[in-house]
Amino acid sequence: MITFLICLALLIVAYFTYGKFLEKVCGIDSKAKVPSETMYDGVDYIPMPRWRTFLIQLLNIAGVGPIFGAIMGAYYGPVAFLWITFGGIFLGAMHDYVSAVISLRHGGLSIPEIIGIYLGDKTKFVLRVFSIVVLILVGAVFIRTPATLLDGMFESIGLWWWIGAIIVYYFIATLLPIDKLIGKVYPIFGAALIFMALGLLYIILFGDYTVPELTCIGNHHHNAANLPLIPTLCITIACGAISGFHATQSPLMARCVNNEKECRSVFYGAMITESIIALIWAAIAMAFFGGVDALQDNLAAHANNAGWAVDHIANTTLGIAGGLLALLGVVAAPITSGDTAFRSARLIVADIFHIDQRNIVKRLAVSAVLFAVGVSLLFVNFDILWRYFAWANQTLSVFVLWTITVYLYKKGGMSYWLAMIPALFMTYICSSYIFISKTEFIGMENRTLAYALGAVVTLVIAALAMLKFRRDDKIKA
Repeated sequence: MITFLICLALLIVAYFTYGKFLEKVCGIDSKAKVPSETMYDGVDYIPMPRWRTFLIQLLNIAGVGPIFGAIMGAYYGPVAFLWITFGGIFLGAMHDYVSAVISLRHGGLSIPEIIGIYLGDKTKFVLRVFSIVVLILVGAVFIRTPATLLDGMFESIGLWWWIGAIIVYYFIATLLPIDKLIGKVYPIFGAALIFMALGLLYIILFGDYTVPELTCIGNHHHNAANLPLIPTLCITIACGAISGFHATQSPLMARCVNNEKECRSVFYGAMITESIIALIWAAIAMAFFGGVDALQDNLAAHANNAGWAVDHIANTTLGIAGGLLALLGVVAAPITSGDTAFRSARLIVADIFHIDQRNIVKRLAVSAVLFAVGVSLLFVNFDILWRYFAWANQTLSVFVLWTITVYLYKKGGMSYWLAMIPALFMTYICSSYIFISKTEFIGMENRTLAYALGAVVTLVIAALAMLKFRRDDKIKA
């Protein structure tokens, strides 16, 4: 319990300390004009209250990530608490906050366009394609996940009927102005996600459960030989620590904030809140089943279905109310992240081709193509989709972190190290995963060589970054 409480306290304190420090680093100006004012269009650029943008941002970035990912990350033991906490504070929240500020200051531009400004046109072209692919993968995953869960709850209706209903909903939500459906309904779901986490926190603190302590940096996974902590844990727990997907969502709310001062609570605050939710779910997953080994045994008996664990834990500990909140958590949350994924993809395509989104016919044309691709992915094996989405998600964060590094470097001083160290770390995580993972990529038997190759890739990318810094300095001179 002590490890858990320390990590919880660190996350809360970080919002008021490191988050405040990042405000100074970014030079937040409360008097600066924001896109919701200067670019208002009644569709995507619409000012909304801060509490509303915070809850929408939380729901957009959360999905089932801080729940399912945290439960699967709990397989590794209490060391997961450290990754959630320090990853959330120094990587994830910084990543979300600064990327949102950059987008805000560039008129709410989508992340591939921002990356192009700071990393060059060639990188922008790659990231345009890569981001759209990632978002469509998210959309496809978050069509299948809630549909499967609903089919298990209401077997008489049928899986494809649920898939059809979700697709229709996605299409409507993607086309409507952001304040019509997302702005009104999503804050309710965001609040439900928080209330469910608070209920479980109460159970952890005052119930008859024991949260395992971190006594050593060890890997408790039953398949530890094939799933090492580095890099696998950092891929497994993404949304609770750092997720590139978040950077695709931040421009949605960057177009709706009223003031630069709101960014810390809306973006840094939403990510810290998500990390707290992930921390709570990792803790209750270990405690509820009586330890890490028992957690793995119980989930193995249910096909490693994290959705089953969420439903079982919530219904057992929180009763009827918990069951309803679990329904929102495992069904509504992925649906709401899925539709904003398609919405973000629409905006990226619109930014690329300069398509005016005030025209509903043009919004319809772009959305139709995206949904056609997304629906076709439903016929691909779900496990394959999920595994590649997890890696692609973290790889996107690498590009965003290097973008932030260049942005801070251009501002002057040494603040760019705040992003460069996380960028180097995540570059190593994603590159070494290619050589280590046996299910998705190369899966080399020689683990030492695999780690060394990951280091080589990281050093090459770091060298390219330093060359860019030198070129920029010469241009300035």
